[in-house]
Amino acid sequence: MLDVDVIGDGGPEAPSPTEVERMVGIAFASAGVDEGHVAVEYVDPDRIASLNREFRGRPGPTDVLSFPVDGAGPAAGPRELGDIVICPAHTEDLREAVLHGALHLTGMDHETDDGEMLALQAELLTW
Repeated sequence: MLDVDVIGDGGPEAPSPTEVERMVGIAFASAGVDEGHVAVEYVDPDRIASLNREFRGRPGPTDVLSFPVDGAGPAAGPRELGDIVICPAHTEDLREAVLHGALHLTGMDHETDDGEMLALQAELLTW
């Protein structure tokens, strides 16, 4: 079973927690993952700018960051798939940000692939 926690307030444009869980589930199902825990947190620009600087060495806020937790192999308990951090103030489409972050947690990377991640993301957004 996939367990998704939604933390914080994404504002009036944010998908419901049920929709967030569905979108995360679709993204992980595309990678053959059907159990584990994911946290999706909405944060303000200062918080995401701090995380962006600390973990990516880039200044300023961004729209979404993903932080994988447990890698492949056995886990001591329920697998912690990772955290998705979204800044609504810097995100045009919160649904797209949720899918984007979840696809990164599956191991996809649009900065190094040949467009597969963004193509899959576009397809999943139509579901």
